[in-house]
Amino acid sequence: MRTLVALPLALRLALAAALPGGAAAQVHYHEDGGPWKQRARSGPDAEVDGWLYNLGVTGLRVRLDAGAPTHLVVGHVFADSPASRRIEVGDRIVGAGGRDFGTPHRNGYGMDVFGPQGPIDDFATALDAALGSKKKRLRLRVQRDGDERDVALKLPRRADAYARSFPEDCDRTETVRDRLYEYLLEHQRDDGSWGNPVHDTFAPLALLGSGERSHRSAVEANVRYHARRTSREDDSSLVNWKYMAAAIVMSEWYLATGDRWVLKELQEVYEFLHASQYVDLAQVASTVKDSHPDSLPSDAEQQHGGWGHNIGFEGYGPIAMLTGQGALAFALMGRCGIEIDEERHRAAYDFLARGTGSNGYVWYADEVAGDRDWADMGRTGASGIAHWVSPFREHRAVARTHALLIAEHPESFPDTHGSPLMGMGYAALAAFVHDASFERLMAANRWWFVLAECPDGSFAYQPNRDNAGYGADARLAASAVTAFILSLPEKGLFLTGKRSKFAR
Repeated sequence: MRTLVALPLALRLALAAALPGGAAAQVHYHEDGGPWKQRARSGPDAEVDGWLYNLGVTGLRVRLDAGAPTHLVVGHVFADSPASRRIEVGDRIVGAGGRDFGTPHRNGYGMDVFGPQGPIDDFATALDAALGSKKKRLRLRVQRDGDERDVALKLPRRADAYARSFPEDCDRTETVRDRLYEYLLEHQRDDGSWGNPVHDTFAPLALLGSGERSHRSAVEANVRYHARRTSREDDSSLVNWKYMAAAIVMSEWYLATGDRWVLKELQEVYEFLHASQYVDLAQVASTVKDSHPDSLPSDAEQQHGGWGHNIGFEGYGPIAMLTGQGALAFALMGRCGIEIDEERHRAAYDFLARGTGSNGYVWYADEVAGDRDWADMGRTGASGIAHWVSPFREHRAVARTHALLIAEHPESFPDTHGSPLMGMGYAALAAFVHDASFERLMAANRWWFVLAECPDGSFAYQPNRDNAGYGADARLAASAVTAFILSLPEKGLFLTGKRSKFAR
């Protein structure tokens, strides 16, 4: 692979200076109580009464309030945390760091709403400053039973602030990353998995990308898990997600180690994905006419070349998020020496092209949303990295366009369609191929990394547009994706620019 794109320092500084203040994602909450009423079924967050914002290492979880848009309403306090016995459930935090919250939050979802402006952004700024101070004390202004009081939280000595260059050249990044690696190793199951395709993509890639040989056995266990769980034929539900994860992880393992037994397993995965890709009207399930009449293809080209949740065309048909991963899987397997059907591979990229606006934004399937739209960057990220590693050299320019768009509009990074955490992983990966784009994306979302860290060093799945993955062990999903994102600067993967003597 060629080296990642670098821009001149002057341009990089200009891009950073052009950032909107604290840009990132705003949760959308509803009159029926969502997302605040949703519960995690397992993991450390199962004790929390609802899906609430994590406020960093303080141990606090809060919700927003429509009637008091400058308040953070405390919904949970973790035991033995800095806030324990200092803050109570029901308290209202109205200021932090010596300043009252003055900017109301904006509820909703969309390009005109994205941004943590309000008490979430103000709290993140105050916490970040406190972490960088010598005393490591965070002053909060709290309302309780009609009275206001000042409360000082003593923050953990181990929790420093990130460097201005975050996440690169940053001691705090290294500390957080190492703790997350430990967390992933501690939570790997006996069968080598971490529990679902999102975990089983980003957890092994993070550990492999660390470059630490001590992590190799855990990654190999996961690779063997993928090998056992995949075959040439498979009729399980939502099956293509599993095969995309298997193709990507097993390919990276081979490119890192040259472990030849993997090639036979990759061939099986390729044959399955070749068969599950939608390329013919004969693959349209008979149930589509009744279940999703508006999605029924009107001609052979509609959604041609894409992948949906399952084999061929069922339900509403192929989607861009999976098709981006399919194009990426073909590209990686081809680098491993698997013979890829070029016509099929190009068909996947053509599907993505039909769904990409002139600005580089990838819409839900193979039609354009609008040339000025930019929300839900996960799909754009999956397409971006697929184009970056494509065997067709003209696709490098497309990858750069995707990276620049992600950097231009970093607001939706933590809040995307379907599986927001998966979207974060792919958006960061696509931005990473272009130095300035990755720098801008991470600078704009520094608030998220400050607030998502929990007192035990794991990371929380913050409230979001969609809840895919929250019902299970959401702490594990967020920790895996965060470890992956923070490992990107190590360049320990073929996807991030590591050269492989086994690539073809």
